[in-house]
Amino acid sequence: MVIVLGVESTAHTFGVGIVSDEPRILADSRFNYIPEKGGIHPREAADNFIKNAPKVLKEALTQANLDIEAVDAVAVALGPGLGPCLRVGATVARALAAYYGKPLVPVNHAVAHIEIGKMLTGARDPLVVYISGGNTVITALHGGRYRVFGETLDIALGNFMDTLVRELGLAPPYVVGGVHALDRCSEGGKFVDLPYVVKGQDTSYSGLLTAALKAYRSGVRVEDICFSAREIAYSSLVEVAERGVAQLGKKEILLVGGVAASKYLVEKFRAMAEYRNLRIYVVPPKYAVDNGVMIAWTGLQLFKKGVSVEPEKAVVRQRWRLDSVDVCW
Repeated sequence: MVIVLGVESTAHTFGVGIVSDEPRILADSRFNYIPEKGGIHPREAADNFIKNAPKVLKEALTQANLDIEAVDAVAVALGPGLGPCLRVGATVARALAAYYGKPLVPVNHAVAHIEIGKMLTGARDPLVVYISGGNTVITALHGGRYRVFGETLDIALGNFMDTLVRELGLAPPYVVGGVHALDRCSEGGKFVDLPYVVKGQDTSYSGLLTAALKAYRSGVRVEDICFSAREIAYSSLVEVAERGVAQLGKKEILLVGGVAASKYLVEKFRAMAEYRNLRIYVVPPKYAVDNGVMIAWTGLQLFKKGVSVEPEKAVVRQRWRLDSVDVCW
C-alpha cells in the first residue's frame, strides 16, 4: 500500500490530505482564511497559513493514525495560484521531504481538481468543466494532456460572483450553509436586460460585471441584478460546454471546482445533459472546494509513475496551466 500526504495552499485554504492507493481517503484537514471585508489579500492569507500550518498537519496525521515516517511521499500544489500562499505550502512540503527523506511530488492544482472529481464520481472520459474563483475552463484529456477547448477571456466565474456580491454589499461571507450569496440573493428576482457574452468557445464576465454594477447604481433592485447576472453567467457557461461536447463527441460531462457546488448551475447542466443524452457527474461539494486530499490523490498517481523533484527545485508557478502538464497515469 502506498501512502501520500498532500499539501494545498493555492488561495484561501491551507489543507493537508492523506490518501492510500486503494483508493481511500485517510485524512482531510483544512484551515480556511476568510477576510472580514474585501477579497483575499495574498500576504494576509499567507501569514494566517504560517500560523495554522502546524495544527493542520498534526490534525491530518492524527486523523490517519499515522506518523510522518509511514508516509511514502509528500505531494504539493506548486501552482497555479497566489504567490505568497503557494510559497507557504511549498516551504512546508519541502521541509517535510528534506527532513524525513521523502520523495517530493509536484502537483498542478487544476489537474488535481479534475482527478479528485474523476476518482470520486467514477467518470472515465468526460468533458470537464472546471469552475472556481480563479479558473473557468472547458477541457478534456487528449494525447496525454488536458486540452483546453474553452475558457474565460478575463475573470473567472467564481471571481465574477464574489466581486459582484461584494460590491453589492452582500458579502463577505460569500458562502453560507453551502449557498453562495449570489444564489441566495437571486431568490425572488426578476430578469432585467444585461449583456450576454460568448465569444466562440470562450466566455467573458467582465462586461457583465460592469453592466450589473451600473444597473445597481441606477436603482435596479439588487434581487433582480443577482438573478439576471446569475442566469446569464451560468447559461453562457453551459453554452460553451455544449459546444465542447458537440465538437469532441463526449458521452460524459464532469463538473469540478468550487462553483460546481451551486445547485442552480448543476440544474442547468443536467438539463443540457438530458437533452444531449449525456451522463453527468458532479464532484461532491466537500471536495469541490480546495483541499489537500486532491493534491495527495494526484500526487499518488504521479508518484507511482516515478515523478518527483528535488526539494530545492520545487519552485512555485503562479500561472502553471493545466494543458502544459503531462498526464502519465
